[in-house]
Amino acid sequence: MIVVTGATGNVGRSLVRALAEAGERVTAVSRRPADGGLPEGVRHVPADLADPESLRPALDGADALFLLVAGEDPDGVLKVAAAGGVRRVVLLSSQGAGTRPESYPHPRAFEDAVRRSGLEWTILRPGGFASNAFAWIEPIRAARTAAAPFGDVGIPFVDPQDIAEVAAAVLREEGHAGRTYELTGPAPTTPRERARAIGAALGTPVRFVEQSREEAREQMLRFMPEPVVEGTLSILGEPSEAERRVSPDVERILGRAPRPFADWAARNAAAFR
Repeated sequence: MIVVTGATGNVGRSLVRALAEAGERVTAVSRRPADGGLPEGVRHVPADLADPESLRPALDGADALFLLVAGEDPDGVLKVAAAGGVRRVVLLSSQGAGTRPESYPHPRAFEDAVRRSGLEWTILRPGGFASNAFAWIEPIRAARTAAAPFGDVGIPFVDPQDIAEVAAAVLREEGHAGRTYELTGPAPTTPRERARAIGAALGTPVRFVEQSREEAREQMLRFMPEPVVEGTLSILGEPSEAERRVSPDVERILGRAPRPFADWAARNAAAFR
């Protein structure tokens, strides 16, 4: 049995579906109800990674665990997992844990805990998510406008569907133990280009408005801790060579190129209408 934490999120929902379609027994874990959005036969267990003991009913009898960076006690989560029979853990971390660990101490702490857990582990480090563009839903719906800083700085954002498919492969296949994979899209895209791609998917232009760094910082502080905001803005505005690089890992694992941002925009156009 495979346990998926964050099962109702952008990656988790797709991962649960991919595993179920592959014939795996899956337990979906989330703090909130699944609202009937899970495939037939998938068990849902409400639990919170902030409370490792709440995970025991989900992890009992499990073979593998897909773990999000959430809560403050990764060692506690991993001990409960091991006690339940888990032998393989796949951690969804962040590219920033490798490129800017001082700004991403939380995912770095989870990575360290996974490495010392005694379990068979694999770490996934995605860059920026294509689904970050959901932040533009309201302004695009209301005024066909999208605002972001650093309008002409390109980064290879990754499609959450690709992350999910990589995670499914790593959870099910041998040969990934002790590996850290960098997950990116097929090419760098700028915020201006991403807004244009959403407009193309909608069949109507989306006007791009460039924010100042301070405007973006003020907006991001509403839902992100300050160190993460500063690290994220640095990546978006002054990405390092590693952060601009297109990784071969998605293609290496899936046998195909990662999906371009335009593909994500076409699949999700309805959200912006």
